[in-house]
Amino acid sequence: MTTINLFLLFSALTSGLIAGLFYSYSCSVNPGLGALSDANYLAAMQSINRAILNPVFFFSFMGTLLLLPLSTYQHFGTGSRFYILLSATLVYAIGTFGVTVAGNVPLNESLDKINLAGASSQELAAHRLRFEVPWNRLNAIRTWASVLSFILVLLACLTTPDKS
Repeated sequence: MTTINLFLLFSALTSGLIAGLFYSYSCSVNPGLGALSDANYLAAMQSINRAILNPVFFFSFMGTLLLLPLSTYQHFGTGSRFYILLSATLVYAIGTFGVTVAGNVPLNESLDKINLAGASSQELAAHRLRFEVPWNRLNAIRTWASVLSFILVLLACLTTPDKS
């Protein structure tokens, strides 16, 4: 097992973890939260958005952003493996990381500023409407992107590097 292969293995691990996280949101967390009342939904999302900012999440989310380009660089000149990893890196950087930072995080920050205790039922419904639909749409994009990136990393793992 070479250092280059270890980096590729850890790239697969972190990209798989983050793909699984966003997938689980799409198929269980979001539908479950969607069944809650406006006040409970907003409170739950505030709590989740605060709780997810932890080292375990950052290991997979930021780790993938660091490891994929590093693995791609290490495989420069290996033919198809390099191009598969480059594709995985671009899909993750734009479709997962970029969508999260440019879309989901601003929505999370906006939601965090809402004083739920002092809001009327109409205000809660309006806050939820402004948050839930765009957040779920963005989550679907980053879910598909992270799953695609993970599949590409797995393909790279299964591809024999070209001899230079």
